[in-house]
Amino acid sequence: MKLFISILPLVFSTISLSGYDAMHEKTPVGEIKILDLPERIALEASTDTSYFSENNGLFRKLFRFISSNDISMTTPVEADIKPGKMRFFVGKDDLDKRIKNTKDVHIKKLPATKVASIGIRGSYSEGRFNQHKKKLSAWLSENKKFECTGEAYGVYWNGPFLPGVFKRSEVHIPIRAKPNPSKSKPQP
Repeated sequence: MKLFISILPLVFSTISLSGYDAMHEKTPVGEIKILDLPERIALEASTDTSYFSENNGLFRKLFRFISSNDISMTTPVEADIKPGKMRFFVGKDDLDKRIKNTKDVHIKKLPATKVASIGIRGSYSEGRFNQHKKKLSAWLSENKKFECTGEAYGVYWNGPFLPGVFKRSEVHIPIRAKPNPSKSKPQP
């Protein structure tokens, strides 16, 4: 029985990742990293309410869209919290497909972006998101190299059927390098 329990996380993590194109590497749990996200094509569904009040409704809209357009699922998905938005990404094998906006899903080209990221393990909840957003914001406020350029958003690696204790997520905050004040001062 102990052997079964000890290999269970390995089985779930393999099942949850198999067959999906990853848009970038996961940030290790508890670590803060700076990531350079590439330019990418997003499929976005939105709501006027909070992402966490939507109860997988945004996921269902996006999943129906990729299924009906024969687009492969990629990981991770991104979510703006208030107002709620969820983004799936078009993988490299599907970039040449002609897809069009619908009333539920809009196609957006996102520019390359630098973000501060913190890795998380556990169920996807508003409390867990806010807890890690606070940690990442505190780290950024003390960091002398980078400054925030946008709102924090969630990054989710696993589908809704994986038990919460095995799920991985991240909080990202868009950033840029702080201007170097010594370079802008005129030399005497």
